[in-house]
Amino acid sequence: MRIVLLGSGRGSNALAVLLAQQEGRLGGARVAAIFSDQPGAGILALGPRFGVTARYVDPAPFRTKLEGEGESRFIEAVSAEKPDLVVLAGFMRVLKPGFLGAFSGKIINLHPSLLPKFPGLDAIGQALRAGETETGCTVHFVTADLDAGPILDQMRVPIVPGETPESLAAKVHAAEHALLPSVIARLSERVGR
Repeated sequence: MRIVLLGSGRGSNALAVLLAQQEGRLGGARVAAIFSDQPGAGILALGPRFGVTARYVDPAPFRTKLEGEGESRFIEAVSAEKPDLVVLAGFMRVLKPGFLGAFSGKIINLHPSLLPKFPGLDAIGQALRAGETETGCTVHFVTADLDAGPILDQMRVPIVPGETPESLAAKVHAAEHALLPSVIARLSERVGR
């Protein structure tokens, strides 16, 4: 199973996937390429480290969504890798129908809450402000509705008294780093059948 990772930031979830691949925990899945919408994103530095193509793709003209010329450039870049799975690993853009249609049923996202609770931005802060006793992370298929696609798996994280946004974020990120590779490995088994 060929995977393309898309990310906008430092790439901690992409790193978890690449380490799982290196350690033989991704099943038949292999990362073919990494693309970022940010030219200086840390995720791009993972490419040379793991022998994977990694490059910036210009997302212009929009700042928060992938549409128009930027969407076309991403579709072209990702399509060239012939992916079986496109993994959004901290990709901070809203995907539009063109991209969703090009990779229909092949795009998964990692979200830092127990969806359907707390979709969108600042899910960890939302959980804390709501007084929740637990939160977690979710891997789901991406659809046109924000953070509302079919759920593949979740991992729960307790919220303890005195929890800070930073301490909770660290626990949620640790859960994400375990959950995402395990979901990819399971999906690779389906493709291999």
